[in-house]
Amino acid sequence: MKNFNKLFFVAGICMSSVSYAQTSNTVVSHIVKEATENSQLPTLAHELLDGIGPRLVGTPQFDKAGKWATDKYKSWGITARQEKWGDWRGWERGISHIDMVYPRIHSIEGTQLAWSPGMKKPVTAETIILADVADSTAFAKWLPAVKGKFVMISMNPVSGRPDDNWKEFALQGSFDKMKEERTAGTEAWRNRIKKTGYTTKTLAVALEKAGAAGIITNYWSQGFGVDKIFAAYTKTIPTVDIALEDYGLLYRLTENNEKPRITIQTESKELGAVPTFNVIGEIKGTEKPNEYVMLSAHFDSWDGATGATDNGTGTLTMMEAMRILKKVYPKPKRTILVGHWSSEEQGLNGSRAFVEDHPEIVANLQALFNQDNGTGRVVNISGQGFAKAGDFISKWLEAVPDTIRHQIKTNFPGSPGGGGSDFASFVAADAPGFSLGSNSWSYGNYTWHTNRDTYDKIVFDDLRSNAILTAILVYMASEDPNKFPRDKAELPGNSNTGQPGKWPQPVKANRHGGFE
Repeated sequence: MKNFNKLFFVAGICMSSVSYAQTSNTVVSHIVKEATENSQLPTLAHELLDGIGPRLVGTPQFDKAGKWATDKYKSWGITARQEKWGDWRGWERGISHIDMVYPRIHSIEGTQLAWSPGMKKPVTAETIILADVADSTAFAKWLPAVKGKFVMISMNPVSGRPDDNWKEFALQGSFDKMKEERTAGTEAWRNRIKKTGYTTKTLAVALEKAGAAGIITNYWSQGFGVDKIFAAYTKTIPTVDIALEDYGLLYRLTENNEKPRITIQTESKELGAVPTFNVIGEIKGTEKPNEYVMLSAHFDSWDGATGATDNGTGTLTMMEAMRILKKVYPKPKRTILVGHWSSEEQGLNGSRAFVEDHPEIVANLQALFNQDNGTGRVVNISGQGFAKAGDFISKWLEAVPDTIRHQIKTNFPGSPGGGGSDFASFVAADAPGFSLGSNSWSYGNYTWHTNRDTYDKIVFDDLRSNAILTAILVYMASEDPNKFPRDKAELPGNSNTGQPGKWPQPVKANRHGGFE
């Protein structure tokens, strides 16, 4: 540990840190010991991800997860509640079965998209590829051809190999040729959709109205065997994502007029408007109970898989940090809160609602630490445009073990985040919210919003380090004699317009969502 018996100069104020340091060394060592010798992370991960599963806002699984988290906090002696802030379209995912039945039998890998309509019975039909027409008039003439068929509205994949695989093994000429074909194919498909007169969102609805049996898509995530699973736009017929390998098979058979037929059976339930909520946990402060330090992570996920790294790992980090703090630091100087936000995936709605509903907390927030982007160890912290962020965060980081701290790059004062994750909701309200940016572990390709974001992708050593880091930062922020100043740094201007940089503005939460 670092020796803290020295003088810190913060915001021009000289303060003695002897007693602060002595206490810090003891508490920090207890945090590390508890996290290392009594980690609850694997158990929590199993219960949440394997037992409850994905947490799409508006689903019974999200509600079940909220009750689980609240009960878990209470079992640790932490006050917790589900705080309703609005309602959302309720929906429950059922089974997805997709099989090719002609020209041969083959089980297809795929799943219905979120909020896809349920089917009363399986449907068997031919596949048809979205036509390449001259314009919207020609498309209107072609449209009756989709009646009773499953319509493929994604391009034929050029290759199912990720670029790093090509880069490692291919001749450069082959790699360049593949990229040229893919670029040309992507542009051609974009134009194909544009010429219909519809967008990617409205096209499926037009096909539905024309009598299509269902919509077939492929949203490849640029990695082996991985697709991104988002939302359906149809209201009466299923929308399914089919894995690249099987989508390519069906496309080639259809393109060569071999008239493949597939059977789709998907089940789901519409549940109407259901309450949506944040889970809020609290350890009351003893000296400054009306000042706050917050832990932050979004609780919801997409549901192509179980949302392990987006954002199960952030959720588990904050829960474990809270458990540790309650055990080794049960009487904090400032009140410690944890926010597990809902509907982050639809636009930071849960955290934006909290900011709107709790101005007293936002006004007296010492610091908020948010973790979102995957399972990796934290490697980046920005000052989010607060002029004095470096003075405070650097000091707090000094208490973190060097094995964790030396991996972290800081950027002070940095620039304020306008979106991306829930810390931005607080920054827009001029409150010090900070993102604990983690190492990638191929997050963007392989786990972010994909059908492969599962328990087995968690790196528990990294997760444990993040829980230690978070607990120490929260502890140091709580104990700091000085309140974090909200002075804003001068932001760089827009090089294109010559306009000065602007601080992001608050955005109102969507409190009745999913119905549009």
